[in-house]
Amino acid sequence: MDAEDWRGRWTEGRTGWHEPEGNAGLQAAWPPLTDNTHVLVPLCGKSPDLLWLAKRGHEVTGIELSKIAVRDFFVENAIKYKLVKGDCLDCYSAVDLPLTLYCGDYFEYSGSGFDALYDRGALVALPPDLRERYIEHTKNLLRPGASRMIVTLEYDQAVVSGPPFSVPAEEISGYWDDLVCVSKKDDIDNCPPKFRAAGLTDVKELVWFSA
Repeated sequence: MDAEDWRGRWTEGRTGWHEPEGNAGLQAAWPPLTDNTHVLVPLCGKSPDLLWLAKRGHEVTGIELSKIAVRDFFVENAIKYKLVKGDCLDCYSAVDLPLTLYCGDYFEYSGSGFDALYDRGALVALPPDLRERYIEHTKNLLRPGASRMIVTLEYDQAVVSGPPFSVPAEEISGYWDDLVCVSKKDDIDNCPPKFRAAGLTDVKELVWFSA
């Protein structure tokens, strides 16, 4: 899926992966990190998880390609923000919360030193040919020893293909060999309608955390 397709999905409202109530795995398994932990949230969309993390006192930085998603996040949550336009990415900073969203190409973002990663919708949004590039770029943004929580899906892609894509456990281990699966549950009810329409009946959501 290329950038135009991604923007088009937001324009047309084809965002079946969006979780309006936030991710239950995050709320159940997020570790007790210090309040000022700087958390990176790649390809964040308008996820309520951003607000959940910020309200815990973390400094949250999300990166999102779609301007519609970024603006919807602030409008739907009634959050005042300041906008600074950049050459590659525009910066939306919440006025009363430790939360910043950058709108633009994730691979153009050049921050560094993040204390933690929360990935609920990034890795599963990318086809296999982009995932390794995504991982390498993400590693460059994190400080050594950063905490990582990654949420993935497993299902039979012979029945239906993503996005969101199925990411095998062995692929995750190949990216980070210290990640441990802390939760695995049925998730067909939260998947895009196209999954059921294609006849898919078994989807697992896995939550991975750095050991």
